[in-house]
Amino acid sequence: MTTSITPPTTHTEPSPVVETGDRGGFVRERGRWLRGWNPDDPVQWEQGGHRVARRNLYGSIYAEFLGFCVWALWSVTVPMLPQAGFVLSVDQQFWLIAVPSLVGAAMRIPYTFTVPIFGGRNWTIISALLLLIPVVGLAWAVSNPQISFTTLLVVASLAGFGGGNFASSMTNISFFYPERDKGKALGLNAAGGNLGTGLVQMVVPLVVTAGAGVALNRAGLMFIPLIVIAAFVAWRWMDNLHDVASDPRTFARAGRHPHTWLISFLYIGTFGSFIGYSGAFPTLLKNEFPQVTLSIAFLGALVGALTRPLGGMLADRVGGARLTVVCFGGLAVGAAGAILGLHTGSFTVFFFSFLLLFAASGVGNGSTYRMIPAVFRTGVAPHKLASARQAAAGCIGIAGAIGAVGGFLIPRGFAMSTSLAGSLIPALIVFIGVYLLMGALTWVLYVRRSSVFAQEGV
Repeated sequence: MTTSITPPTTHTEPSPVVETGDRGGFVRERGRWLRGWNPDDPVQWEQGGHRVARRNLYGSIYAEFLGFCVWALWSVTVPMLPQAGFVLSVDQQFWLIAVPSLVGAAMRIPYTFTVPIFGGRNWTIISALLLLIPVVGLAWAVSNPQISFTTLLVVASLAGFGGGNFASSMTNISFFYPERDKGKALGLNAAGGNLGTGLVQMVVPLVVTAGAGVALNRAGLMFIPLIVIAAFVAWRWMDNLHDVASDPRTFARAGRHPHTWLISFLYIGTFGSFIGYSGAFPTLLKNEFPQVTLSIAFLGALVGALTRPLGGMLADRVGGARLTVVCFGGLAVGAAGAILGLHTGSFTVFFFSFLLLFAASGVGNGSTYRMIPAVFRTGVAPHKLASARQAAAGCIGIAGAIGAVGGFLIPRGFAMSTSLAGSLIPALIVFIGVYLLMGALTWVLYVRRSSVFAQEGV
């Protein structure tokens, strides 16, 4: 998807308010709309533009953080449902974990186009307040053990609102930063959001078990004031931008490029593994090692979130494709270690094998994204580089949505494995095979010396 800033129009708007002085070249109008914004103008950037961008980045990180928290909320709620009086099969538990990921993946593409339509500040307010629907729904549903599983599944699917927030947040922040700083800003924005997955798994068990018994409705209620704060912060300190554009045609352009679908497949293995294992890990621990404190599960998602920026930095040094191959090897080793832990009944082996899975998927998130611009500029004539960059932007949007489908496939894989074989091991064996296939595909296409992509430094 293309995100661009067009030159400011000449018609006047009522009551403009100068933000940084005429030399900065942009003005703030009613409703916190900025006109004439151009972060690549060094004068504008130095005379206040960087402060505006940073203010919007901080608000975006907090809102996206809450989005990931809500998206992952059922991952930590499901293992505690039996304590609230629910009787669910293993298959039903994994359905409740998987569906929010599928809905969130589907919402990512439409959320990409909301910022140019509504404005980044306005959409951050709207998307934050939309999170009230899934958290209030959860608080109601978990207080009624007599409701049907279908109703419970519908309520769980509403958590997908949180998954869509990533796309609109990343699109919005991309408008605020110059090209030289986009990578760092988007990395911080993504990492801040991903941290929500781990922290919600750490905090929710502590909140719902505080005092006597288990008050599972607190898992939803605790987020109501935090969501209201996010909406207020966006209303008070964030901005909308005039003259920004998102071109849906870039998705069509990217869709015609075969490497869009290859990279999307690889991203299922990296980002999809992060989301899928994050969602399933608390339930896996509860079912396989019931003596273990549930809140320890947060360490997995935390490791995955913290290693994502590391993946981008390492990929800049050694190449995204090379590092991605190593990550798929790490994912295969981690899955094999988890099998060993299950065979021996060793929680230590199982737990640390999953930490390896999270670390490898986190690094792979950054390295796979690093590959995309290089793949799309390979073999392109200089006069067509602008079009290649647009196609790469579309690929990023498509891969982000398809990759999130891994958050559905992995829990459902565990459910099918348990139902058919009574064990997680068959699913893990399949995952190993897929990781080896993805690693081999990456090496053949992008790393081996005879590949034109290797010569480009993909």
